[in-house]
Amino acid sequence: MDIRCPISPQSTRFLDRLRNFIRLRGLAYKTEKTYVFWIKRFIRFHGRKHPESMGTAEVEAFLSHLVLQANVSVATQRVALNALIFLYREFLGTPLENLEYEAAKKPKRLPVVFSPDEARRVIDNLEGEFKLVAMLIYGAGLRINEALRLRVKDVDFGMQQLIVREGKGSKDRVTLLPDRLIQPLQDQIHAALMQHQADLAKGCGSVYMPAGLSKKYPNASQEPDWQYVFPALDLSIDPRSGIRRRHHMMDRTVQKHFKHAIRKAGIHKPAGSHTFRHSFATRLLESGYDLRTIQKLLGHSDVRTTEIYTHVVRKGGFGVRSPVDEAFQ
Repeated sequence: MDIRCPISPQSTRFLDRLRNFIRLRGLAYKTEKTYVFWIKRFIRFHGRKHPESMGTAEVEAFLSHLVLQANVSVATQRVALNALIFLYREFLGTPLENLEYEAAKKPKRLPVVFSPDEARRVIDNLEGEFKLVAMLIYGAGLRINEALRLRVKDVDFGMQQLIVREGKGSKDRVTLLPDRLIQPLQDQIHAALMQHQADLAKGCGSVYMPAGLSKKYPNASQEPDWQYVFPALDLSIDPRSGIRRRHHMMDRTVQKHFKHAIRKAGIHKPAGSHTFRHSFATRLLESGYDLRTIQKLLGHSDVRTTEIYTHVVRKGGFGVRSPVDEAFQ
């Protein structure tokens, strides 16, 4: 569950203090978990020495180990580096100086993309909410958790747009609401609000609220606007508050249905939910939309991230027609 568990502000444990510091900075829970994971791995690598007794040399040794022994990718090594830079520069106040380490040199893989026919076949093998989630990812370029965390107020039918709250990097953005999904989303929201009314009758109708808003708007958690568009099938106990309530559908559950649909469609690619997002970007490029527009819709902070899709829009080797096609027409 993507809800932070409570930590006493008075705790003197190192990792508790680190987590509280991250939360005070307003970083996403996913970032918190990632940073803590890599910092714990760094500490264990050095025989559980306290980070305050280590510095640049130990960080260099750990980062080099990740490449030379653990064989990690460029992206993974960068995540570990970011976690350790945050630890020393922000939390401990002792910035790392002149880091020298073995950098990962694995080439960046091109994104896996569905053809329009493949995307349609996968979606046709899904049902109910799972089908609608797939169509949202493919139709609006969402990440899976961005789709699952949509609340009723984030679907703007009047402006025909979706508001993505706290996407990657804790940034908000706006993306399109496809014509084809207006009625299905209206039906889904109606069903979600009917479920909410039933939960209210049981005394379980409050929903998790983002940090600080539960205090600022104490009654908002029971308002229709704040309810999830894709509520979970069952009620569960919020580990932070101990309140029994309904969270949104879990991404791992949706991913299982996606994987099954991909196999059933007879597609033999390393594909998943993100393949729909990659396919969204690729289809827009093929339709002539500019990179800046696609960058904004995807929520990329750097257009260079979006540029990778230019490498997959060409038909077979950069659009070149093969001699064998010319010879055997």
